[in-house]
Amino acid sequence: MSLSSSLRRLLGRTETDDDTLRPTIGAARALELVRDGAALLDVRERSEWNTGHAPQAVHVPLGEIDKAPRRLKQDTPVVVMCASGMRSRSAAKHLRKLGFDATSLSGGIGAWQSAGGAVRR
Repeated sequence: MSLSSSLRRLLGRTETDDDTLRPTIGAARALELVRDGAALLDVRERSEWNTGHAPQAVHVPLGEIDKAPRRLKQDTPVVVMCASGMRSRSAAKHLRKLGFDATSLSGGIGAWQSAGGAVRR
């Protein structure tokens, strides 16, 4: 097995996959994507955001998700986070319908922090 095949398998991709993201990803993959230039979108409410958030995240509460495209680049992948992964799934699905390559972070901000992601309070 080649190194590239091993990496694709490790990252959950097969030879036939295109470059689009899976609908949901784990925190380690999310950290890697953001490190490589993906946007991080936090869809929690303002009070949740104020208790702690990733420093590089863009904040758009789920109820205002229609405003997100103005704050994101169309050609940049988007990792969406919330508290647990439920709201982020809805937001990522909505963004995909608008043409964004968007994925939801499974486990939310807790998973992000457990995987080594920074959180500013």
